[in-house]
Amino acid sequence: MADPTADPTRLALGEDTALVLIDLQTGILGLPTARPSDGILKHGIALAEAFRARRLPVVLVKVAWSPDSGDLPTANVDRPGPAAAPPPAFSEIPAELAALGDVVVTKRHWGAFTGTELDLQLRRRGIHRIVLAGISTSAGVESTARTAWELSYDLVFAEDATADLDADSHAHTFGKIFPRIGRVATTEQIIAALDS
Repeated sequence: MADPTADPTRLALGEDTALVLIDLQTGILGLPTARPSDGILKHGIALAEAFRARRLPVVLVKVAWSPDSGDLPTANVDRPGPAAAPPPAFSEIPAELAALGDVVVTKRHWGAFTGTELDLQLRRRGIHRIVLAGISTSAGVESTARTAWELSYDLVFAEDATADLDADSHAHTFGKIFPRIGRVATTEQIIAALDS
């Protein structure tokens, strides 16, 4: 987990940095996460406001599917996802999080790069470093992170702005996976690094 005494300059957050928030939307925020989702949303809002204040891109990623459910992921798995597309309200981004000028990306898989324009939106803005957070740690956030790392983005993970449905899954991802592909920090450390 993040060391609260760590030097914020180690994060090296500059003009080539964007904030990418995964699935902070009505339907996902209503799920029984291992840590309260209202706290995750609060930290996500703080990060978004800090990035906007510095004129750095904020990307809000949401998951949604067509009303006919034709674009739902299909796979022969033991624990399948939804059998039908949820109602449109499921994918709404809370008004207190969204702002004019944010980039909104709609995904249809766990990862935010698969089948979306996320990479294009970031590269055209000169982004090489991503601050990543959201719900859920071991699915949408981790899948997005792995692809971002493979695409050579530098990654910083906001641990206190990220949650999972399962505490052990969250701990595993932050303890074993994320330190190998990026930096782990708190919301406070990330905002401090933006100022340094």
